[in-house]
Amino acid sequence: MARVLILGGTAEARELAGRLAETGSFDTITSLAGRTRSALELPGTVRSGGFGGPGPMADYLREERIDAVVDATHPFAEMISAHAAEACAAAGTPRIALVRAQWLFPKDGNWQEATSLVAAADLLPGLTSRVFLTVGRQGLDCFSGLDDIWFLVRLIEVMETPLPLADYQVLFRRPPYSLDEERAIMKDHAIDCLVAKNSGGPATEAKITAALEADIPIVLVQRPDPPPGERVERIDDCMAWLKGEL
Repeated sequence: MARVLILGGTAEARELAGRLAETGSFDTITSLAGRTRSALELPGTVRSGGFGGPGPMADYLREERIDAVVDATHPFAEMISAHAAEACAAAGTPRIALVRAQWLFPKDGNWQEATSLVAAADLLPGLTSRVFLTVGRQGLDCFSGLDDIWFLVRLIEVMETPLPLADYQVLFRRPPYSLDEERAIMKDHAIDCLVAKNSGGPATEAKITAALEADIPIVLVQRPDPPPGERVERIDDCMAWLKGEL
């Protein structure tokens, strides 16, 4: 059986692992970065934690005789993707990125793009007073100096330390999020601005749609440039690539 390493942590990675297991032709290993303590159950083998850089990852690919790598990490997992590309090149292991499509905005929508979390924070003074902040837990310090703004921060799990924000409330929820839920959150908390990453997928679609309906400003953080190499947006195309490659 062909051995496939899936760099996971996304719904796409989970679905891909399940579909590969169903074929009976692939031995799958899903690698999770270990940033969430309560990972969902996955088919195949699961490993948790980083590799320690591209060199150790290349060693792992050789030692475990990995036939192909699918980078199905979050579109903003810039370092992991870069290390995977370098490790696969060093080990001579075929690699493909499974990346969900970005959210496309209507031309008349009340939104603007930011090149980074720092740039997003710079846009907020004078624009908003109550922000729905949905960028994850990493990088929250970029918003720490905005003492006149209240933040509703959505996280997947409880933080052990206070957030680096002056005035905030935390919602602990695991995706997917329904459109009705997003509408209710924005109404109940009097949200007047949404800050999000352009990570794509149904979770992004629901909150973006709710914000557009409410006609509140949306500040969207652009994705980092991906490393060069094969990329697909659909799981069917990823499976076709694996079957052709292996």
